Amino acid sequence: MSLPTIFVSHGAPDLPLRPSLAREFLLGLGQQLEKPTAILVVSAHWNTAAPLISAATSPPTIYDFTGFPAELYRLTYPAPGAPQLAQRVNSLLTAAGFDSEVVPNRGLDHGAWNPLLLIYPDADIPVTQLSIQPHQDAAYHLRLGQAIAPLRDEGVLILASGSTTHNLWELGRQADELAPPAWVSDFVEWLTAKVLAGDTDALVNYRQLAPAAERNHPSPEHLLPMFVALGASGVGTKGSQLHASYTYDVLSMAAFSFPALV
Repeated sequence: MSLPTIFVSHGAPDLPLRPSLAREFLLGLGQQLEKPTAILVVSAHWNTAAPLISAATSPPTIYDFTGFPAELYRLTYPAPGAPQLAQRVNSLLTAAGFDSEVVPNRGLDHGAWNPLLLIYPDADIPVTQLSIQPHQDAAYHLRLGQAIAPLRDEGVLILASGSTTHNLWELGRQADELAPPAWVSDFVEWLTAKVLAGDTDALVNYRQLAPAAERNHPSPEHLLPMFVALGASGVGTKGSQLHASYTYDVLSMAAFSFPALV
């Protein structure tokens, strides 16, 4: 089976606990997808100089945040690791010219386990992570995705996890789905239109072309996973929007599939 690649916005770390439209969407997403044989997560929260892949056999749950309710730190995602998949990813990346490496014990950060806890709550699918390189640009991460595209035909779900918008300096006080300011909604509308049109060139050049791009992403790491998902689906692939909502005023929780889910 050839699986689509998925990009989700993971929002704040308390996503699994707090009722929201995004939480409800993620709770139902696993039912829309064929069950994969394994999952490769590309999270905005594993940043390295070169691509790294975890070969952990039992990836620990990483609590890479502070100041949240104690209940959140009791949540775990005890899925088995995917060391064979890690080696396969490494082989694909090195063949494509990337200086990648497998590491033995890296666990699942909240960009991975937060959405997975909702999408696949049984935690019975082997999972590993691939890091991103935030000093590199969107075109680099598109190539990273192209290199791992064969995984889609091997039953592997490539799950990219970041945020469609991510300016924590302008984070609001409202945790519900209030209407965002125009500088946020204009960016999301532009991005969504380009995803649906399959306009890869425009997407790769979003920082120059999209309205308020740098205000929505003062640093690029939370959007870069989307380009891995896009690259793995094929340049020019038309995507679909799986979800649209907002949280804390300025965080878009939009999610996309490449190619479009039928």
